[in-house]
Amino acid sequence: MDVTASYIELGLRLGRHIDGLVDAYYGPPELARQVKAEEVQAPAKLAADAAELRKSSDDRWLHAQLVGLETVARRLAGEEISFEDEVERCYGVRPRRAPEEDFEAAHRELEEVLPGTGPLTERYQAWREDIVVPADRLGGFMDALLTDLRTRTEAFVGLPYGESIELEYVSGKPWAAFNYYLGGLRSQIEINTDVAMSPDFVAELAAHEAYPGHHTEHVTKEQTLVRDQGRLEESIFLIGTPQALIAEGIAVLAPEILLGADEERLTAEHVAPIGIEYDAELSNLVKKARQPLEDLVGSNAALMLHADGASVEEVRDYLMRWSLSSERRADQQIAFINDPTWRAYVSTYSDGYRLCRDFVDGDPQRFKRLLTEQLTPADLL
Repeated sequence: MDVTASYIELGLRLGRHIDGLVDAYYGPPELARQVKAEEVQAPAKLAADAAELRKSSDDRWLHAQLVGLETVARRLAGEEISFEDEVERCYGVRPRRAPEEDFEAAHRELEEVLPGTGPLTERYQAWREDIVVPADRLGGFMDALLTDLRTRTEAFVGLPYGESIELEYVSGKPWAAFNYYLGGLRSQIEINTDVAMSPDFVAELAAHEAYPGHHTEHVTKEQTLVRDQGRLEESIFLIGTPQALIAEGIAVLAPEILLGADEERLTAEHVAPIGIEYDAELSNLVKKARQPLEDLVGSNAALMLHADGASVEEVRDYLMRWSLSSERRADQQIAFINDPTWRAYVSTYSDGYRLCRDFVDGDPQRFKRLLTEQLTPADLL
């Protein structure tokens, strides 16, 4: 049995059931043609195939991937799996609740640093949404950021020759930005102009989606693992597997590891030419204070919804209270964590970041290992 080819075929077959499960594929085109020509296979059959394939391989990375795919197929076949078990089997880390005392402490810090005297939620939303980059100036700002970040990434960890990014500005999408990896060291990154974006958020997107985030990981692994080492299993990127948790951990860590304390200064430097005043010092204070709220509130909300049986209304109130978000933003997050495909994915941001941050511990060489090796969450622990 060709385990690698069977693994790729399994991922492609599952992808015919779930739109978005195959996030990227640039492997042998004949495998994709073969799967496309087949009858759609039953999820229970695919679950059994994943279990059998695990027995045929002693590769720890493939084993972890196949546990995730088997879990996706079992749920698709109608099997009842608890939310905590689903997350752990798909992404390699059991979800845990963040203590609300941490959120309370973050609120107290935000009370001190945010300007104004009104309710905290109003002051926070004003800071986040009152200064935005107009859609007609977003392209210039993003281009300047990417040029700077690419130069820094090249010096920091290196980039394969010939890598490239194509930006496309779109509307009517449920996300702010998305990286479509095309293979051939190329990414297409779509930016949603419907979303009101503050300068710091645009800078985070540039690092997260491109340098040294998703694009950098994809091109480095294509060059190092697929082209140089012949590891074709890396040519398919699958949601519902530990591969995705590592990827999100890298991308969330990206601005911090590359820029450190320079992140806000760089944002201010590149947003000034498009006529926007940006208080880098205030932004730095606010972002440090709100760190415990980032993703952790969403992880708690997912556990409330799927493990505790809380209502959508209760979860909305929870998100608005602790994340200081508007009702519109809370509803967007609920739609994400309530989606059958993506409900477990919310943990990849917080747990992926925590594992990658602790593994790297500020060392560029350890960050480069994340970009060049097939590591699992267990390896990072």
